[in-house]
Amino acid sequence: MSRTIAIGDIHGCAVALQRLIDEIEPTSNDILIGMGDYVDRGMNSAGVLEILINLVSTCRFIPLIGNHELMMYKALFGNNKQRDFEFWYQHGGSATLASYGGSVEGIPQHHLSFLNHCLRYYETENHFFIHANYVPDLPLSEQPDQVSFWKHMLGSPTAPHISGKTAYVGHTPQSDGHVTDHGHVKLIDTYCYGDEWLSAVNVDNGEVWQSNNSGDFRSAKVDTSAENQ
Repeated sequence: MSRTIAIGDIHGCAVALQRLIDEIEPTSNDILIGMGDYVDRGMNSAGVLEILINLVSTCRFIPLIGNHELMMYKALFGNNKQRDFEFWYQHGGSATLASYGGSVEGIPQHHLSFLNHCLRYYETENHFFIHANYVPDLPLSEQPDQVSFWKHMLGSPTAPHISGKTAYVGHTPQSDGHVTDHGHVKLIDTYCYGDEWLSAVNVDNGEVWQSNNSGDFRSAKVDTSAENQ
């Protein structure tokens, strides 16, 4: 059987990501969706991108773009490189550069190509996946960048989307290390770079895999029972 699995914000945590992939054991029948923010803050962004690129040969991997990929790409290719580079560097880019040996020249072309092919969102029959947040009454194709990539989901959750689909989002760190389940929206950035956990969720049955920067593993469950009623 095929599985659809969403992986929360990784932020350079290559050890946690590799343990998660080892536990999931993805096959060619599976769809794995990266929620964005693969780079910055953690110790090994270069290693994370290499692991994700290699996933393409084992499963159907769908990478979304997060605000940190946007910052990195703008720093490297934007119109105001000095300003954009400084902004990225101060918001986690220093750790990313260190993982490439300390210079932009150390970033391989296939990593840049990967960033260039990340998607804004992805949807299935019953679910949609977007990095940060969404406007409930706008189609996914019309979501503004400031919301899709930058707006945190704090306090009360965003209202259900007009599509009626369950939303999976990252970007807002869950400082207790647990997936936050609001029913119509699941928050799956579980603060791995802050010494908590990296999470992956099977959106069809609620199975949760979690690993951390020490390579530890644990499992959990979120409620999916009411989604299709």
